[in-house]
Amino acid sequence: MHMFDSLNISASALTANRLRMDVTSSNIANASTTRGKLVNGKWEPYRRKMVVMEPREKSFNQVLKGEIQKQSQAGMQGVRVSGIVDDQTPFKMVYDPANPDANADGYVMMPNVDLSKEMVDMLAASRAYEANITSFNTGKSIMLKALEIGR
Repeated sequence: MHMFDSLNISASALTANRLRMDVTSSNIANASTTRGKLVNGKWEPYRRKMVVMEPREKSFNQVLKGEIQKQSQAGMQGVRVSGIVDDQTPFKMVYDPANPDANADGYVMMPNVDLSKEMVDMLAASRAYEANITSFNTGKSIMLKALEIGR
């Protein structure tokens, strides 16, 4: 492991969790948006979004070639966001005949956003962010102590 690998790993997780908090706050902000997207000429409510994360690493073949050629493997660890996907759970039907988006029976399709689930996601992302800040600061202080020893 190289000197700055621990900092790069923590930085990648900080970036990913920041995006996760942004997407979660967008879901909370649109929890009552009944006109999110036009599908087949009809307005569909906002659909909940989720962040997909995966390890940031090289393929086995690339690692093998790197070992054979004695190349550095730095920067190949950590996490990356592979995409933001829509949650496919069905929309909620709420009786509200006064709403302009209500159907003939008086029901309105509401977003598939569950505020309690979003708050749990926000809390988990926030805690992961805090843990990675602690890890980053610990790595930084270890490097500073190593420099002091070298004096």
